[in-house]
Amino acid sequence: MSQAKVDRYKEEKANRKKIMRKEKIANRLRKCAVAVVAAALVVWIGYSAYNMYESSRPVKKAEVNYQSVDTFNQEIATAATTAE
Repeated sequence: MSQAKVDRYKEEKANRKKIMRKEKIANRLRKCAVAVVAAALVVWIGYSAYNMYESSRPVKKAEVNYQSVDTFNQEIATAATTAE
């Protein structure tokens, strides 16, 4: 072995704990990133499926009958004109 190889090996051996710690942190960060992306994908698929389901259902329409409000306004108007 050349002296350069021996020196590199000794340096790596001396810093092995730091190197292993950095590798573990990098692996955990990668796993967390993959988990976040997977969760986002699952949520997006669920949201899309729900929207498709909701859009295929018939829309309920409500009709408002304003006849009683109109008659009330007319009664007030006639009462106001007769009171004058």
